[in-house]
Amino acid sequence: MSIAILGINHKTASVSLRERVTFSPESIDKALYSLYQHPLVDGCVILSTCNRTEIYFSYQQASDLVRLQSSAEQWLSQFHHLDIQLFKANLYWYTDHHAVEHLIRVACGIDSMIIGEPQILGQVKQAYAYSHENQCLSVELTKLFQRVFHVAKRIRTETNIGSSSASVAYSACLIARQLFKNPAQLNVMLVGAGETIELIARYLKPHGFNHIIVANRTREKALNLANLLDAEIIALPDIAVRLKEVDIVISSTASPLPIIGKGMVERSMALRKQLNSVNQKMLLIDLAVPRDIEGEISNMDDIYLYTIDDLQQIVQSNLEQRLIAAKEAELIIEEEANLFMQWLRSRNAVALIKQYRSQAEMIKAELTHKAINAIKEGGDIDEIMTKFSHQLTNRLIHAPTQSLLQAASQNCCNCLKVLSHGLGLKEH
Repeated sequence: MSIAILGINHKTASVSLRERVTFSPESIDKALYSLYQHPLVDGCVILSTCNRTEIYFSYQQASDLVRLQSSAEQWLSQFHHLDIQLFKANLYWYTDHHAVEHLIRVACGIDSMIIGEPQILGQVKQAYAYSHENQCLSVELTKLFQRVFHVAKRIRTETNIGSSSASVAYSACLIARQLFKNPAQLNVMLVGAGETIELIARYLKPHGFNHIIVANRTREKALNLANLLDAEIIALPDIAVRLKEVDIVISSTASPLPIIGKGMVERSMALRKQLNSVNQKMLLIDLAVPRDIEGEISNMDDIYLYTIDDLQQIVQSNLEQRLIAAKEAELIIEEEANLFMQWLRSRNAVALIKQYRSQAEMIKAELTHKAINAIKEGGDIDEIMTKFSHQLTNRLIHAPTQSLLQAASQNCCNCLKVLSHGLGLKEH
């Protein structure tokens, strides 16, 4: 039994090409069923994300790899109605040991665009679940994925691969959580409704903030974001009036001029003190270029202002830490890949052992049947049993004897050692 991976990812293809070979949740069942029908495919799993599409195979004979590669690439082309020449050069294949190592790297986030990102592990688990639901898993793939999930957990426990933020949006949320301990008492204002603010909103949502305000130039663009967060929508001019109510401001707009000035913040802070706000301090995070928040605000008491440059420095430092952790993880990956390949080879040996035992049983049954018939016909039992034991011995040792002779004639010392050890012989 062998393992192989067919893939295309952010390292080998543009997003415009990758999106043409993705599998949607609606198409994954059909794809798995179609692929599993192929006579060479013993088991299959399909992983499809915005950054990669990978298909994991188990198949019986290593000698079938070339045929499998040709068939799988053609299948991918036909399923997506694409000329294979459009993407053939962007595909890659991994087999056996390299395939196992690659899958572990993928699941741990080491092969991701952002090293150590945690979302990919959930996506790998979902891909495995789809295959399980469609009964497309072999024993080998089941064992492999269960092992990969164990290794991913081990790497996150034993290294710092995921301990530090590696995106600007996540870093912004992390700073907010570090500065304020109880989200349930905090009010947040998000200024803007673009992709960056939407990403931040998704990070903020699980933390249960008291109240969230979305300030945007147009209400329509802010509506989806407000629904996601159960937030209040206000217009940009209303920020000056509502700023005193919030503890955290995260801004990312395309405004050419600052939206939040020093005077606005000074008035808001004075009102907060008069109102005896629970949190006297305020965190402002400016992710816009050009800036949404005037830089002079950073000199004010109880004000914490972070710009996009500050967060990018944090991200860069954290990425360097993750690169170090990734090198540590490689040692674990190599160790675990070796362990799985030992198990896989033992599975192959089990099949050979079963075949060998079956042959021995057939020989025994054949000779036993002849001996019993000879006894029934009145033959001498001692002679019959002597002949039976002689024939049985000769038949059973014939193949090993021929192997020893062939190894000796070819002067293959290693072969002789292995055969001698396997037959329980002493080396001379």
